[in-house]
Amino acid sequence: MKKRVLMTGGTGFIGSVLCQEMLTRGYELTVLSRQPSDKVRALCGQVDVIANLESLRSHQGYDAVINLAGEGIADKRWTDQRKQALRDSRISLTHRLTDVITSWAEPPEVLVSGSAVGFYGDQGDTLVIEDTAPHDEFTHRLCKDWEAAALELRSHGVRVCLSRTGVVAGPGGGFLQRMVPPFKFALGGRLGGGYQYMPWVHRDDVVAALIWMLETPEASGAYNVVSPNPATNREFTRCLAHALKRPAIFPVPAQVLKIALGEMSRLLLTGQQAVPARLTDAGFRFGYPSLDAALKNAVG
Repeated sequence: MKKRVLMTGGTGFIGSVLCQEMLTRGYELTVLSRQPSDKVRALCGQVDVIANLESLRSHQGYDAVINLAGEGIADKRWTDQRKQALRDSRISLTHRLTDVITSWAEPPEVLVSGSAVGFYGDQGDTLVIEDTAPHDEFTHRLCKDWEAAALELRSHGVRVCLSRTGVVAGPGGGFLQRMVPPFKFALGGRLGGGYQYMPWVHRDDVVAALIWMLETPEASGAYNVVSPNPATNREFTRCLAHALKRPAIFPVPAQVLKIALGEMSRLLLTGQQAVPARLTDAGFRFGYPSLDAALKNAVG
């Protein structure tokens, strides 16, 4: 019998590719989205579409749930209003999701829920694994509360996996969509001093890791979904310029970013030297461990 999976965030940069991969594996997918059904299916493939989470209250249940919903962390400057919108799109939605799930006739076997390496806050040069103590700042509190909302299902016998995802590279979107244009016009360069770490990962590896969490009965808790080879912003900039066959000679001073972006500049000027310790220990293999190969694929 085909396994039935409910997914939030299915039309996003990661979710749309994840949907297509899961369909090829024989899963039956239902995607929660406010977009028109035909647009959702154009992005995700032949999935069922629901627009209202409340319509699933007292449902018979799904075998698994994947929760990737959340507004783009870097889409707008972090005003108080924007910060609340980021929390609502992640934490409030996850609370509503878990509340509806607890009303089902049968709970799911597993919930795979999104998070980010922003959980750790600024870590400088510290090597970051899953039990590294976090630095208390906005991204940590956002991810901590997001994870806590998902973990509520543990008390209902649900296996919960948390994907602490890094900066995702892949064709056709994501953060590279903003970085590539200035490089193409030879206007790209490092951000600030460039020594801050960018815990990158290729989208194909994110998709593979999420499916691994879904299908591995022993998997539970938080996983750093990042490349085993973290890079500094300087290294990332050099590799991106090489992939585009363009120079990288126009660095952006830190002070300019702080003035332009305010608190959100910390996303670009700080980072984490995060590694996928738990995935690696479990034998997970990355398709794109090399930054050069990942960026060539992403911008090819």
